[in-house]
Amino acid sequence: MLATLRRISALIRKEFASIFKDPRSRMVLIGPPLIQFFIFGYAATFDVKNVRYAVLDEDRSSESRDLLARLHGSENFECVQTLSSDEEIATVIDRQLAKLVVHIGPAFSRDIHIGVPTTVQVILDGRNSNAALIALGYIGTILEQFNRDLAAGGSAGAGGVLLEERAWYNANLQSRWFIVSGLGGVISMVIVMIVTGLSIAREREFGTFDQLLVAPFRPGEILVGKSVPGMLFGFLDALLFSVGAVWWFEVPFRGTITALMLALACFILTIVGVGLLVSSLSMTMQQALLGSFVFMMPAVILSGFTTPIENMPHWLQIGTYLNPVRYIIRALREIFLEGAGVPMIWPQLWPLLLIACVTLPAAAWMFRHRSQ
Repeated sequence: MLATLRRISALIRKEFASIFKDPRSRMVLIGPPLIQFFIFGYAATFDVKNVRYAVLDEDRSSESRDLLARLHGSENFECVQTLSSDEEIATVIDRQLAKLVVHIGPAFSRDIHIGVPTTVQVILDGRNSNAALIALGYIGTILEQFNRDLAAGGSAGAGGVLLEERAWYNANLQSRWFIVSGLGGVISMVIVMIVTGLSIAREREFGTFDQLLVAPFRPGEILVGKSVPGMLFGFLDALLFSVGAVWWFEVPFRGTITALMLALACFILTIVGVGLLVSSLSMTMQQALLGSFVFMMPAVILSGFTTPIENMPHWLQIGTYLNPVRYIIRALREIFLEGAGVPMIWPQLWPLLLIACVTLPAAAWMFRHRSQ
């Protein structure tokens, strides 16, 4: 047993030395994770601001000017053009000069005063459906407040149903909390996949793989030695960016440290198996990098990190159960935003352990098979 630990320790030290001596490996560990952290934190947001819109006001009354002033005063909208006829609407939308056009009819103020229901037409550019729907929701909120103010002022026909909203776990509906809370899982996956994916392929490309095989190491010991550096780097990066999420982006951390560390450990163990499997199948470092990205991109897209899984086709939703990133994203959001402990995230942990029980033996079998 002691001899086995010494051999594994020697392999781990060799792997660390290989990583730190290679300038490309050092850059992979430092540069991309830092860039992804700030890009996702600042740029990956569901909030829609500065939506360009045009106005066609055929009423030109104090009521229509009041409504348009509310749009103009919102940080979510930017008026870029005032139209004079219906014919100009198609040109503005087709040329993408504006994302939407607000059309107020000539009888707008008259209908308000006599109590007849009136309408405001909003023409949306549906080529970006997500932004269009969000912008439409913003306009709906502004119109709702406009109606309440009319009712408070005693204007006729200003009644209606008032909507009261309350959001649990993210009262201000800040999409940055939604994005950044899951970043630790995504970034640790990138690090672990690249480090472990290059480990065996590097030996083959540098011509040292045969030397490793004739050394007094068992295949399992070699895999453990190749796994530990990637696991350590991935775990440290995930913890570092979790701290950054709280202190830099002010995302609340309501769960427990134990739950966070356990979730990351289970996830990284699973990804190590995938990375070693890719590395065992690759003959060169270029193939290993390509194989890693072939796994990572669909894994992130199908994880619910940016788009809801419920919006995907049913057959694709079933396929996401095989995606380990799905479980860590859900677990991290539960820990950060819902205050989850270990019992609450257990439904996300056991699938990760089950996937690890498949990927790790598969990587070991493939390594033994390719090394014969």
